[in-house]
This record gives sequence, structure tokens and C-alpha cells, in this order.
Amino acid sequence: ETFEMLIRLAENYTSTLFCNAYRNMAAEAAVHVQEFFTDVGLFLFGTDTSTEEFVDRFFDTLFPLVYNHVINPGPTDISLEYAECLRVARRDVRPFGSIPNKAVGQMGRSLLPSRTFLQALNLGVEVINTTDHLHFSRECSRALLRMQYCPHCQGLMLSKPCMGYCLNTIRGCLAGVAEVDLHWQGYIQSLEELSGALSGAHGIEHVLLNFHSLVHDALLQARINGPELSEQVHKICGPPVRKPKQSPGCSFDQNKDNQGLKMFSRDSEQTLTNRRKEFISHLRLHRAFYGGLADQLCANELAAAEGLPCWNGEDVVR
Repeated sequence: ETFEMLIRLAENYTSTLFCNAYRNMAAEAAVHVQEFFTDVGLFLFGTDTSTEEFVDRFFDTLFPLVYNHVINPGPTDISLEYAECLRVARRDVRPFGSIPNKAVGQMGRSLLPSRTFLQALNLGVEVINTTDHLHFSRECSRALLRMQYCPHCQGLMLSKPCMGYCLNTIRGCLAGVAEVDLHWQGYIQSLEELSGALSGAHGIEHVLLNFHSLVHDALLQARINGPELSEQVHKICGPPVRKPKQSPGCSFDQNKDNQGLKMFSRDSEQTLTNRRKEFISHLRLHRAFYGGLADQLCANELAAAEGLPCWNGEDVVR
């Protein structure tokens, strides 16, 4: 949910940029901005696509709008066919300079570790769910029965098993679970390392919330190089073919989602980082969970407290 909130906030920032600085093409741009951040979400949650593919697609679709409204504005819009020619020509004309390549690099470095982190969390959930329902062997069931109820046959209703007896019995029953322990500890260590890779300038929070700055720089570069770009486009696509103007103004509702985004304001960009650190610190407390399960069960529930009379399997002793 925190990742989804972050994506929505980054989308809002980018759409707001168009509303504030390029109002005449903001409504058309909002569609492509939404598509881009949908692709970001799909990639994060496991869809088989590449960051290069959807970053390039965003800048490809942006170029016809920039040409129509910024580089070579006219009383009418360019035709759909001419817009398609511009879209295809974008990578040769390079209206945004090296910024699309920069965006590809940033997205790749930040989204891939985040995607792996989310997949790792799902793996952890699977492990916990799988080990949540254990089927005890016949031998284990008999050992538990002896440990818990044999004293009752002698009228010793209040005597709990001795700690050593309890541990031997429960460890035998949980031998299969104990095998998970080494892998579980390695898993938590890997999550800690992965969490570290999500921080700093290459972290997803920093990259997504600053994507609008990259878009701003790209548009500025296209505007500055406008005459030269017009000349290049003329050579590839010919003179602009225009149609009646239909471009609506800005229709992006900047107040939309405000309630949900208050917790993720620009002043608290570290929300995701803080949540991640808090989660990892909680997880560390359970690093030895599977290895220490028998000790926990005996100490907390099954065995007699130290110094009290207890059942050793044959008699009541101290």
C-alpha cells in the first residue's frame, strides 16, 4: 500500500507540473503520465516488462505534444498521422537530449531492488503460511500424549513436564521446522541487505518523487532547441499537417486523492524508508523463530517453571 501511495503521489507531482507550466497540453499529457505510472506499478508488482520499454514509450508519446504546443505551435493541432511520425522519430531527433537515458538508468536502479523486495516479502508470507499448519507424525503424537497425560493416570493433575523432558519431546516433533531455521536466518539477512539498497539517491522514493524534475528539464531542453528540432522534423516528417484544434485545457484535479496523500506529503518523503526500517527491525526480533520454537513453547506454556515439582516421564521430581 505504501508503494502504491508513493506511485500516486509521483503521478500527481508530474501532472501538476503540466498544469502549472504547460496548461495548454496538460489534459493530453495527463493520459500519458497516468499510463507511465501504471507501468511503474505493474513492473513493481511483477509484470514481465522492462523499465527501458516504458520510459521510452512515455517520452515517445510526449514528443508529439511538445512539438504541437511548445516547439511549433499553430492555430490548429497536428494530424494523427503526423503525430505518429513524430513519435517514431523521437529517438533519432533526440528532442530531450540525454534525459530519457538518464530516466531509464534511474528507474532501473531504483525499481528493480524494490520489485525484488516485494517479491521477497511474498516469499516470507508463503513460508509463514506453510509452516502455520503442521501435521505431526504418529510418534510425535504418542510422545506428546505421554508427556501431557501420563501423570494424570497417577492422579497428578497439576504437574507439568520438566523443562528437559519437554524440550526433548517438542524438538523431536518440530525437527522438520527446525530445518527451516538456517534458511530463515539467511532470508532475513538478505532482506536487510536488500533494504539498504533501497535507500539514498538511487532509492525508489527519491527517484519517483523527483521524476517530474526530469520531465521539466526535458521540456526545457526541447523548448531551447526548438528551431533546430523543427528543421530536423521537417526533414523526416515533412511540413506539419494540421487539423482543427481540439486540445482542452488542464483538467487534472489537484485536490483529488488529497486525503490519502496527506500522510505522504513532500515534507515526509522518508515515509517508505521509515516503514521499511521499522519492519526490518521487527523482523530481526524473529530471526531465530524457527530454531527457538521448542524453547518458546516449553518456557511459555508447556513446562513447569524452574524450582517447581515437575514430571520427568516416570515420576514427579524437583
